[in-house]
Amino acid sequence: MLVRAATADDWPAMWSFMEGIVRAGETFSWDRDTTESQARQMWFPDPPGRTFVAVDADGTVLGTANSVRNHRGGASHISSASFMVDPVYSGRGVGRRLGEHVLEQARRDGFRAMQFNAVVETNTRAVSLWRSLGFEVLATIPEGFHHPVHGHVGLHIMYRRL
Repeated sequence: MLVRAATADDWPAMWSFMEGIVRAGETFSWDRDTTESQARQMWFPDPPGRTFVAVDADGTVLGTANSVRNHRGGASHISSASFMVDPVYSGRGVGRRLGEHVLEQARRDGFRAMQFNAVVETNTRAVSLWRSLGFEVLATIPEGFHHPVHGHVGLHIMYRRL
């Protein structure tokens, strides 16, 4: 599996699975009716933001991530990131590989820490993955996320030094 910078040519393959994740509304804090154009604009941030894809040997896009400056000014040394993995490839290490890559790139870009602002507590696979990569839950916003199946659930703020 290779992680590389995403290009405009990758977008159709990315959106093909991202749309389902957004529409499900179970793990991402985007509006469920986010349009493709809105999603593309949000997923490809302006510099110093970056967007990545994980691809297999055939070039199939398995997942994607982006990395952004989480704050500005005196807190501009804190980064953040978002991840989506094609459910077809879930459980195959795609999220871990993207996470490792994003952390290393943020470190190379001079960030001192990474903060996730909204990790849905019922997304136990993601919470477990981020903990295994050194993140800790700093706080949980009670009932901070309205899950379409479980109702109002907690929303974790997770952090790790780089």
